[in-house]
Amino acid sequence: MKTRKFLTTAILALTFGFVSFAQKTVMVGGAAMYPSKNIIENAVNSKDHTTLVAAVKAADLVETLQGKGPFTVFAPTNAAFDKLPAGTVETLLKPENKKMLQNILTYHVASGKWNASDIAKAIKAGKGKATIKAVNGGTLTAWMDGKDLYITDENGNKSKVTIADVNQSNGVIHVVDAVLLPKK
Repeated sequence: MKTRKFLTTAILALTFGFVSFAQKTVMVGGAAMYPSKNIIENAVNSKDHTTLVAAVKAADLVETLQGKGPFTVFAPTNAAFDKLPAGTVETLLKPENKKMLQNILTYHVASGKWNASDIAKAIKAGKGKATIKAVNGGTLTAWMDGKDLYITDENGNKSKVTIADVNQSNGVIHVVDAVLLPKK
């Protein structure tokens, strides 16, 4: 009887433990994003972020984003990059434009781990807007429209967070639907 009770308890613990872990794993671009992996280890598996991964590689930022962090990354999808004027991505990927590409990509990164709830609290404290300092020194503005979270760049362009709180071992990713551009 004691053995059966122990086994039942162990099975329930394993089952609920697995469910709890599974809830923390988020699907992005057809791939599971595991909280135990770093930003790069997860991003390379997302079919929706192949352009971002190529850009991170071209900008020599792979090692940085594999670092300890924590980092908050507002990760534009391939469709977000497609909204840029024709030829922009190709031009940015050229070696002679590496500094410009690094500036744009690091504009999508903030130091620290800003979960959606942290951003929402900052927005409430800021009476509708929160300022987030990007790694490149620029400023991003977060705000809500109903339950939707938006990030506005320094040029007034807005990007909607389509998937929030994709936790990583070295931070968090928020998938966005537009590329954010720093002031020139």
